[in-house]
Amino acid sequence: MYLSHIATLDRDAANLPENIRRGLRFLAGTDIAALPAGRVDIDGDRMFALIQDYETAPKADKRPESHARYIDIQYMASGREMIGYAPLAGGNPVAEDLLADRDIQFFSTVTDETDLVLGAGAYAVFYPTDIHRPGCVAGVAAKVRKVVVKILA
Repeated sequence: MYLSHIATLDRDAANLPENIRRGLRFLAGTDIAALPAGRVDIDGDRMFALIQDYETAPKADKRPESHARYIDIQYMASGREMIGYAPLAGGNPVAEDLLADRDIQFFSTVTDETDLVLGAGAYAVFYPTDIHRPGCVAGVAAKVRKVVVKILA
């Protein structure tokens, strides 16, 4: 997991792999507010963006998840949300396994979960070795516009 802000991309780029830098350059160079919600292809199924508009919900209402084939860059274009994070290695029980069909599995509980708060311009990179619980309230419910860049690992 990696957490930073798009404003520091020039400084951070040297520490990131090229595929992550490419996804972040898309975010930095795109007028996200002008895009409709939905999928935007960057490089076919190897890299694409999901533009999402929603209201955050209580953490207890959101399910922790992980992916096997894709890395997520979760970028807050506007609003504020909390995302839970934990390493996949924790032996957490899987509640629903949809990895084969949708590259996602959900967990019933997660131990040692850390809460990350992302405001506008912040992003977090979640690898297949990470569990994340996006869309959670950070203080009070808020409308957000988030972009999830999916990168084939």
